Amino acid sequence: MNGQTIILATPRQREMAHALIERAPPGAVLNIREATRSDDQNAKMWAMLSDVARARPQGRVLPTEIWKALFMAACGQTPRFEPSLDGQGVVPTGYKSSRLTKVEFSDLIECIAAFGAEHGVVWSDERKAA
Repeated sequence: MNGQTIILATPRQREMAHALIERAPPGAVLNIREATRSDDQNAKMWAMLSDVARARPQGRVLPTEIWKALFMAACGQTPRFEPSLDGQGVVPTGYKSSRLTKVEFSDLIECIAAFGAEHGVVWSDERKAA
């Protein structure tokens, strides 16, 4: 039996999931989790981060990856730090926006929009700020 992914959106999909569980071999693994961010949400975030980076709010000239980390921290998503292999520094781990749920990702986008509104960011697509 190959891996199966089912989005539990309808009664029929739930029935299919039940049937798969009944047919699962001993030792099979089941993982039920909340859906993560959509591709549209991800594209919107990167466009907004590009707009923020171009605007250089507070005189900050930062790449989009750094802006993303700053906004994730502002939304309560905190990284864990591990010592580097050579012992000369630390490395952030477990800090990925792709692991955010759709609701958490929506909060992140709202955080970027609020910051942009406060700092006069001109959005390349006005729908991003809505």
